Amino acid sequence: MMTKAPFEAVVADHGATVLRVCRAVLGSHTDAEDAWSETFLSALKAYPELPAEANVRGWLVTIAHRKAIDVTRARARHAIPTADLPERAGPDLEPSDDAVWRAVRSLPPRQREVITYRYLGGLDYATIAELTGGTAAAARRAASDGLSSLRARSAAFTLGIDE
Repeated sequence: MMTKAPFEAVVADHGATVLRVCRAVLGSHTDAEDAWSETFLSALKAYPELPAEANVRGWLVTIAHRKAIDVTRARARHAIPTADLPERAGPDLEPSDDAVWRAVRSLPPRQREVITYRYLGGLDYATIAELTGGTAAAARRAASDGLSSLRARSAAFTLGIDE
């Protein structure tokens, strides 16, 4: 019989992955940290009921993706006047990182979701298929198409072509 790791170990093992998923969906580091916190609060409540043999990484990535979408919806409901926005404390990203996040966010929803699960969440295609309700082949294709789009954007950026 398998035993579950203590929740603190789950956070330590998967915290960075969850933050990458939140960041891919939200873009903003601050919003991603909020979604990360919400993810682990929800996970903490549900963890005692999670079967010991469950795919913890897949479970957390799913929660993170949903919490990030919740943050996006909440942000859309509460517009902030630009005069109320604080000055940036300092750059938390390299400019090239910002361009990468914009490119990922510009992908079609299915490609963005699969790219997030595969490359930021580290999930295999079979698990992605279970999470998205498709097949492993469809997930592989969406990832391939998404990567092709990202490569094309990267080439255009490198050449100074404004898309």
